[in-house]
Amino acid sequence: MSDTSKLSTCQIVCWGLSALTGLIVLWSATGAVGFLAALLLAIAFAALLGLVATRLVCTGYSAEDRGIEAGDVERTLRQATGVTGYKAPDPEEDDSPAPAPPKAAAAAPSPAAAGPTASAATAETPAVRTGTTLAGEEELAARKGEWRYDSDAGPADAPGDAPGAAGTRPAALDGPREGRPDDLKKIKGVGPKLEKLVNGMGFYHFDQIAGWTAAEVAWVDDNIKGFKGRVSRDNWVEQAKILAEGGETEFSHRVDEGDVY
Repeated sequence: MSDTSKLSTCQIVCWGLSALTGLIVLWSATGAVGFLAALLLAIAFAALLGLVATRLVCTGYSAEDRGIEAGDVERTLRQATGVTGYKAPDPEEDDSPAPAPPKAAAAAPSPAAAGPTASAATAETPAVRTGTTLAGEEELAARKGEWRYDSDAGPADAPGDAPGAAGTRPAALDGPREGRPDDLKKIKGVGPKLEKLVNGMGFYHFDQIAGWTAAEVAWVDDNIKGFKGRVSRDNWVEQAKILAEGGETEFSHRVDEGDVY
């Protein structure tokens, strides 16, 4: 049985400092709460501080380094403050928590543990190298059409001449006669944007539109991008016939007066 009935030098110092702190508390609190209350507060504070300090600081002292009896301190504290339960530390006891066992590192799955499926998948999926011809690539390249720009292409090759379109393409011009196109905006249904589109297809004059057959009207209706069906719906041919002969329509009169554009 170990002898723990005496205090070490460390504990004596801790209790001494605690007592000194108690005196400071007594001196500071006397003026506020009175001497008796300050005394009780100082004793309680010194006792609590001494217990905490000796528990935290004075551990592992040797058997030769012993001083006053611990029992005397316990009895004195019990009589003064009612604090009980003090026990002198046993040098053979170790209050520090035992270190937690190291966690086992997660073992990385080995190729053998991954199973034959992963190995087979790796072996059966080789990386694709640069320049390798993929399956079907040659067939796809053979299906691609060939496009070239022909600087001598006339109005017949202009955009909007879709192969296989309905009707027959009307005769077109490379440009307006004498450089002066008719004001196609006098035809109801032809605005500034549509006039540029029609000119781009090679149609600049009233007499061109006036001479369109039903098949040619069908072709233009089908090839005016964004305005399909406008020729027959607004009856361009009939209006163009009147304007080509020098006449006027109600709509062309409003255009001349500046009431439309």
